[in-house]
Amino acid sequence: MSLSYEQLSENALADCPPTHSDALEILDSKDVELLPLVHAAYRPRYAHFGRKVKVHMLNNVQCGLCPEDCGYCGQSKVTEAPIKTYRLKSDKEILEGARAAHKNGAFRYCIVLSGRGPSMERVRHMAGLVRRIKEEVPVQVCLSTGLINLQMAQTLKEAGLDRLNHNLNTSEEHYPEICTTHTYAERVSTLEAAKEVGLSLCSGLIAGMGEGSEDLVDVAFALRRLTVPSIPVNFLVPIEGNPVYHDGSLTPDRCLRILCMVRLVNPTAEIRIAAGREGHLRSLQALALYPANSLFVQGYLLTRGSEVAETYRMIRDAGFEVESSAQILSELESESASDVSTFRIGGDVEVLQAGMKVQKNGSDSIC
Repeated sequence: MSLSYEQLSENALADCPPTHSDALEILDSKDVELLPLVHAAYRPRYAHFGRKVKVHMLNNVQCGLCPEDCGYCGQSKVTEAPIKTYRLKSDKEILEGARAAHKNGAFRYCIVLSGRGPSMERVRHMAGLVRRIKEEVPVQVCLSTGLINLQMAQTLKEAGLDRLNHNLNTSEEHYPEICTTHTYAERVSTLEAAKEVGLSLCSGLIAGMGEGSEDLVDVAFALRRLTVPSIPVNFLVPIEGNPVYHDGSLTPDRCLRILCMVRLVNPTAEIRIAAGREGHLRSLQALALYPANSLFVQGYLLTRGSEVAETYRMIRDAGFEVESSAQILSELESESASDVSTFRIGGDVEVLQAGMKVQKNGSDSIC
């Protein structure tokens, strides 16, 4: 690499991103050593967020029935995925989801609607729901509605919405390969409208859609130019029936490199390990907490994710802590600490019994 790991982290601490070519090296160079790279990305993560981890819970409140042709999405008009479609959930169900998120220790409750974008009437309805949630539940709210304009953004801002999500997903150059019914520029326009009225932005990417490393670097720098403070990094979940299914590029090493690159390009942002972490990072999930400081629990739009207790155990075992109410977490962490289900005793029971007998006789060994 042209830069040392120490220089990469020092630059990030000064909010100076790597060059485009250095970012490409992070993703592609055979000379990159994974653990030093992870440590380089950890230093700015620690400087801005300490050892805290923000947990998000997502509610897919309207599923399918979408007129867009996003090839990676099981809700699009071109998918053959066998999903259960439904129109907007009731206000009661959405409010109950917010209460459940808070009860489970979530820092932020993420509400997602399928579709190209909402009508003004739908925006007003969602604004009313946001007000109720903010009045009744002590949890931050993020809303993902599709394409919106300045007036819609202003309505949501006035309702007290904490963040608006609208992912760029990939680079401008690669975008026509994954969607043709709307443009990358329209997505940027939605983010700019939200930013203009003072809404905090949430926008990220999906890796594993046939893009090149150049595309991943381009979208990471685009998010930096938009000063996006919350960046979900998704790893494509292969859902049969979707035109964009699986490109074979995502190994645990590749996923960690992507997270490190995004962190070093956007050192002050909340970097979230989003969809696909369980299947693509596999046994290296805990290492992802070093460049990233946020994750989802209990599932994504269409797929299941890790359960709360399992995720909190991973966070604690890696030496991090969940950023939430200690009172709420105490019971969950107690349950996690006392869970003995991970110890699988089996096989030759006679050997175990013999060992136990020897221990009773005072031996230092069970052999």
